[in-house]
This record gives sequence, structure tokens and C-alpha cells, in this order.
Amino acid sequence: MLLWLALLSLVFVAAVTADLVHGNRSIHFVRDIPVVLPVRPPRVSLVVAARDEERNLGAALDTLLTQDYPDFEVIVVDDRSTDATPAILRRKATQHECLQIVRIDTLPAGWIGKNHALERGAQQATGTIFIFVDADIMMRSDTVSRAVSHALASRRDHIALAPDVLAPGLLLGMFIGTFMMFFSLFMRPWKASDPRSRRFIGIGAFNLIRAEVYRTVGGHRRIPMRPDDDIKLGKIIKAAGYSQEMLFGCGWMRVEWYPSLGALVRGLEKNSLAGVDYCVAAIIAATFVQAACFIWPFIALFFTSGLTLALNTATCTVLVMGYIETARLIGVPRWYVLGLPLTVAVFIWTLWRATFITLRDDGITWRGTHYPLAALKANRV
Repeated sequence: MLLWLALLSLVFVAAVTADLVHGNRSIHFVRDIPVVLPVRPPRVSLVVAARDEERNLGAALDTLLTQDYPDFEVIVVDDRSTDATPAILRRKATQHECLQIVRIDTLPAGWIGKNHALERGAQQATGTIFIFVDADIMMRSDTVSRAVSHALASRRDHIALAPDVLAPGLLLGMFIGTFMMFFSLFMRPWKASDPRSRRFIGIGAFNLIRAEVYRTVGGHRRIPMRPDDDIKLGKIIKAAGYSQEMLFGCGWMRVEWYPSLGALVRGLEKNSLAGVDYCVAAIIAATFVQAACFIWPFIALFFTSGLTLALNTATCTVLVMGYIETARLIGVPRWYVLGLPLTVAVFIWTLWRATFITLRDDGITWRGTHYPLAALKANRV
């Protein structure tokens, strides 16, 4: 039995890791894109939803407002903030004419706050290209110019950029490497650019979309109750027949995703179950595969021998290669792979914790607002 499990694990892990490595290496880097813009470049609207973002908003806005792109505006939608966010925005607005502030005091029924804020920002936007950016993203001054240059040259309707992820703390950094590896294996973002594939991608850190396409597919009005709005926006764009692509923003964009592992675990409460369309059976299946293929082979190194040990050793080696490949692309140290079995266990616990809380509370609570499970599940795309 253990021999067969070892063999099946090795075959599965080798197949998905080969796909991961080959796929990742087919994805372009922002740093390699030349800035080639027309004499009259399209106007760009950077749209940001902000709710109680005083910790990072000022520094992040400084990087948005100083982009070297010739024609752009920044629209920040203050979604019911109660901290220093409004004061930060007012101060920045006096320094930069390109900054517009939209204040929301009441959330309409049937909307998640962030989705409503982004929709409102898009309504105010005057650009022919929209870029939806999270409120804590830091970017180099030529990031927008490079992304738009690539969108125009490749005739893409949608470009998503994956940032470097800053990880204060050892365990948090190890976990982020594992999470991103699983995200890539699940989403296979390298297939998003293939029109024959049903795979899609969207990243809240940086979603560039032609304004005409955004309006044609219905924008955030199609996904008002999706906590995974960035990914699902990519889905409806791809399903409508438009082209998309993901780029690596290594060295050009960065984000401190969460300040601690505890904050990350709590943050994943809102979208872990949404990521599998609220299907508990998918969580059960994922748990079995992750435990059998990503944890047991490391444990088996101490309890098996002969051919079974050799197969498990090979599986562990391949897993290490997959993690190192991911770490290389998201800016975490490669030696964090030493925590792989532990962080996979934490990942499984996080999935089940989020599932339990969502079912127990009959929905999710995000930024102080409760969203009923029935309404969340009804917004299928």
C-alpha cells in the first residue's frame, strides 16, 4: 500500500511540477518589456479602492502619483474609512492634480464594499485603459508605461501583473511561498493567454483592462458579491472571448500582503471557500491530495525503506524544486523550502478554518461588514 502511494505521489507531483516550471518560464517579466508608446498614448485611469488603509496608503500613493506615463489619472475611492485614510487623501490631493477622491458613506445592498468601490471608480474614470490597483501596492515609476506598452504591442485586452510579496517574519515568508505555489498549480496562469484554454487569471494588485472591454463584460456589476473579484473579473473577460496575459512584476512591483501569519490566516477567511465556488467537496479533495502528496512523502522518509523510500525521496526532491521555482519569482528566499511540510499543514488548516467559519457564520465578515452565504453563492460566474 505504501509503495503504491509513493509511486502515485511521485507521478502526480512530477507531472504538476513539470507543468509549473515550464509554465512559469513561459511568462514574460515586466523588466524585459521596452517602453514603446505612440505619440498620443491612450489615457490611463488608475482606480484604487481604499478602506482604512492608513498603514500603507501614503507610501503606495506616492508610487502611483509619480508614474512617468504621459497621460494618467488616479482615482481613489474611500469606502467608508474611519481611520486616517481621508486625511491622507486630502493631503495628497493638494499636491497632485491628477488625484481624484470619491467618498462612499453607505454600501448599497447586494454589493461587497471593495467591488462597489471599484465600480464607482470606473464610473468616474475618463481613460481608455483602466488599471485596478490595490491600495498597498508599491511600484517603480515606469511600471504603467511598460504594462501599457506590452498591452498595445501584444494587442491584449487584459494584463495582470504579479508583484513581489514582502513577508515580515520567517513563518509568514515560508507560508507565502507555499500558498503561491498552490495558487499557480491551481490557476495555471500561463494558460490564460492561450485562446484555446479555458484557464483565466486576474490579480488585484494590478489588473489592466481596456475600458471598452470592462464595460462590455459588465465590469464589477457582474461580480458584486464575489470576494475573489480580481480573479473572477479575469474569468468573465476570458469567457467573453477577449485576450489576457499575466506578467511577473519581479523588482517592479511589491506588496506587503499581510503583516503577520495570523493576519494572513484571518484574511483568507473571506475567499478560501469562494475560490472553489463554495464546494466543500473540493476542500475535502484538496485536503487529501495535499496531505498525501505534499506532507506524507516527507514523513515517509523516516518510516520507509527500499524502493518506497527511494520513491518518496524523489517526490520530496521534486517538491523542493517546485517551491524554489516559485520562491524565485515572488521574492522570498529559496531556503524557505525547509518549512514546506509545515506550511502545507498550515495551509490545510487555514482552508478548513475558513470553511468552518463561513458555514458557522452563514457567510463572511470582511472589513466590518457581514455578507450572507446565500447571496455570495448566488453570484456565480
